[in-house]
Amino acid sequence: MATEKIKLLLVDDHALIREGLRMVLAAQPDIEVVGEAADGRQAVELVRQLRPCIVLMDVTMPGMNGIDATRAIVDMDLGVRVLGLTVHENPEYFFRMLAAGASGYVLKGATSGELVGAIRAVFQGGVFMSVGMASQMVGEYLHYRDKALKAGEDGLTAREAEVLQLIAEGRTNQEVAETLHLSIYTVQTHRANIMRKLGLENRQQLMKYALRKGYVDPGP
Repeated sequence: MATEKIKLLLVDDHALIREGLRMVLAAQPDIEVVGEAADGRQAVELVRQLRPCIVLMDVTMPGMNGIDATRAIVDMDLGVRVLGLTVHENPEYFFRMLAAGASGYVLKGATSGELVGAIRAVFQGGVFMSVGMASQMVGEYLHYRDKALKAGEDGLTAREAEVLQLIAEGRTNQEVAETLHLSIYTVQTHRANIMRKLGLENRQQLMKYALRKGYVDPGP
């Protein structure tokens, strides 16, 4: 009897990374890459269309990040499992992905064997964490568990989180409105609510908060 294929959706905003991942996974007899997405919104739509078993999800992407996309996918309740893939060793990213419903977290510096093992473990119902992060987690767990193991820890709604990310990426109110199909007035209202809820006074403080919380990639 044929072994069940692990149908996998690749999500990363860099085409070269997706191409490399596809080549690695294509060599595995039990894994089938059924689609690719370049951002979180596209990933959510493709999950609806393709119904993969696993989504290999980049954490920091423009537009809709991997954390928010993971939460949206898990909320669909389709039995799709998400495995985070990132360059970030910061424990807060790990805990925020778990809080969003991810089943694991692999660093982009992992070996191909570790990645394939993570996919198989998550497919079988397990939870996976990169070996390189394990030693950090023991020391950091108590510090992060109370504030990070719950969705919406900052008190923002899902829409406010989207607006925050786009503003932190440097988008104007008009660009945020066009991206999210909202009126400028609604975007301004969301922005005011974000500042009030987070106790921020200006754009500089908002940018620092967004970087610290992983809404945007701090870059090299």
